[in-house]
Amino acid sequence: MTFDLSIDDGIAVVTLRRPEQLNTLTRATTLELAAVFDETDRDDTVRAVVVTGRGRAFCAGADLAAMASGGGVAEANETRDFGGILTMRIFESVKPVIAAVNGVAAGMGATMQLPMDFRLASTDARFGFVFARRGLMPESASSWFLPRLVGPSKALEWLYSGRVFSAQEALDAGLVHSLYEPSELLDAAVALGHALTDRSAPVSVALTRRMVWRMMTADHPMVAHLMESSLLPDRALSADTAEGMEAFLTKREPVWRDKVSDGLPPIARNLGSFASTL
Repeated sequence: MTFDLSIDDGIAVVTLRRPEQLNTLTRATTLELAAVFDETDRDDTVRAVVVTGRGRAFCAGADLAAMASGGGVAEANETRDFGGILTMRIFESVKPVIAAVNGVAAGMGATMQLPMDFRLASTDARFGFVFARRGLMPESASSWFLPRLVGPSKALEWLYSGRVFSAQEALDAGLVHSLYEPSELLDAAVALGHALTDRSAPVSVALTRRMVWRMMTADHPMVAHLMESSLLPDRALSADTAEGMEAFLTKREPVWRDKVSDGLPPIARNLGSFASTL
């Protein structure tokens, strides 16, 4: 394994641990990392996921040495970009995902963060969408995610030039949520995970994540209205809603009963289908 997974008080921390190789990823290790999100989705004790790196890099991208020797290229029958398999799995996560960018994040190390909900960075972190400087092109579905996060002009500037830029520039452009001193970064990411989820119903958080991401490409608010109208009856009759109302009226903290592993309405597994109902 090229990463560690620890779970404490509802927060899962995934730490890439190839510091000598700047936490670079091969095809095999990328697929292993994607599978971690199967585990965190299944585990009802996990409320949020933090992804970080060990050493001076978050992730410097694909392991080019392994790729040059044939270890990183796709099999003959493999038609999908393996970085994109990872970002698609993170996109489908039913738990909030937070990047704690502790150092350099280049290539796939930058694009893997894009489907995460928040990106926190240390003050000495650096970012680079360096594909054009390697004779490549954007991957990991970054041509979809990046313009939606920072706008097309900024996305194209970074992608065309392939230049490496500072954490402050990433913050100013809206790619990064907030900056921290290196020693404070991981604690801040874990604290954010708690702030997002400690008092909220897990199933409600999971539904909210899926709804917001999928509505980013809806061409009319009616899509959101139809989606919400389909989901609300199930939630309104849930044990969580009864508990939330009673806790509010009696001025106590709620004890949530519904579980993400078996409590999501069936229709929530394919929210993208609502566009076809217009």
